[in-house]
Amino acid sequence: MIYLDHAATAAPRRDVLEAMWPWLTTEYGNASSHHERGRRAARALEDARERVAAVLHARPGEIVLTSGGTEADNLAVKGIALARRERRATRTRVVPSAIEHHAVLDSAADLARYDGFEARTAPVDASGVVLPDAFRALLRGDDAAAEVAVASVMLANNEVGTVQDIAALAEIAAEHGVPLHTDAVQAAGVLPLDVRELGVSALSLAGHKIGTPPGIGLLWVKRGTPLRPLLSGGGHERGRRSGTSTVAGAVGLAVALEAAERERGEFVRHGAALRDRLIGGILSGVPGALLTGPDPSAGGNRLATNASFCFPGVNGETVLVDLENRGVLVSSGSACSAGSTEPSHVLTALGLPPEVASTAVRYSLGRDTTCEDVDAAVTATADVVTALRGGS
Repeated sequence: MIYLDHAATAAPRRDVLEAMWPWLTTEYGNASSHHERGRRAARALEDARERVAAVLHARPGEIVLTSGGTEADNLAVKGIALARRERRATRTRVVPSAIEHHAVLDSAADLARYDGFEARTAPVDASGVVLPDAFRALLRGDDAAAEVAVASVMLANNEVGTVQDIAALAEIAAEHGVPLHTDAVQAAGVLPLDVRELGVSALSLAGHKIGTPPGIGLLWVKRGTPLRPLLSGGGHERGRRSGTSTVAGAVGLAVALEAAERERGEFVRHGAALRDRLIGGILSGVPGALLTGPDPSAGGNRLATNASFCFPGVNGETVLVDLENRGVLVSSGSACSAGSTEPSHVLTALGLPPEVASTAVRYSLGRDTTCEDVDAAVTATADVVTALRGGS
């Protein structure tokens, strides 16, 4: 099988699993226990936190370990919004971009539905880039009763690979005194994650995109940013996220994040060359294929690991099934929306009609992807789309 769905999840790294193994077997102590086994677990947990913080150029105390990217996004959007409103009741607007992951969009919708907030999405252009003037206008607010509690713009989009100029958007947010959260789940190992350079107030990551098993992630929260915990219990993570700490997961996350940063330069060069080969092959080999998201050949800022297309006239889910039958594993967009009958909100936000958006297929590359894999995927895609259109 040729696996081109790394944006959904990557294979666990062997060095990650080896580092985790003792904390899953002989060293199974609870990091909150006051005996030697618990103290060893606590030391391992804090060592992992320090290593993760070093990669992000952050303080260890700013790292909140979570169960993954979804929890981190929820904690950022809801936790900051609710905490800020407690300090000033007029902060009642949340502003995600129109192409955020559902973990962010649904968090904003929950705040609007249950907690009296107003959710307003920031529009994007046809490549998925947030429009700065429209973003600024939403943060400015139109009356004193609609001050913005938090904004959220993902660093790199999971469906179409758009990379945002987060530092510029963070400057706009700072002008209006608004904390900006960024979902950097797809960016890890591909883009720099220096939180000082990004200028944001909070950042989410998920380990399973860079080589841990699912179940571990983090939220970095800049010191001084108010955050209301969403989980009640033992007051873990300095009172910001209750729940018994997954020491093994934290250790694995530290190893994976260090490796991803260490290998990033070579991985990006390798991935970008394969991405461009894939895009060129699909556009030349599949009549009517439409590249979605930025065009790197025209200077568009796109993830080195992402290529996504629409194939008007065929059903995207049918393409997936037929490609799997030919030994190629891809997706139709976000794995978290698999099975949905609705067209991708990302593609419709880019201005594509629903009937075109429903033909989407996403290819995402990994460390072990080869030229032969890409060429085989291009050939299989051309054969599948041609057959579905009734060709020979």
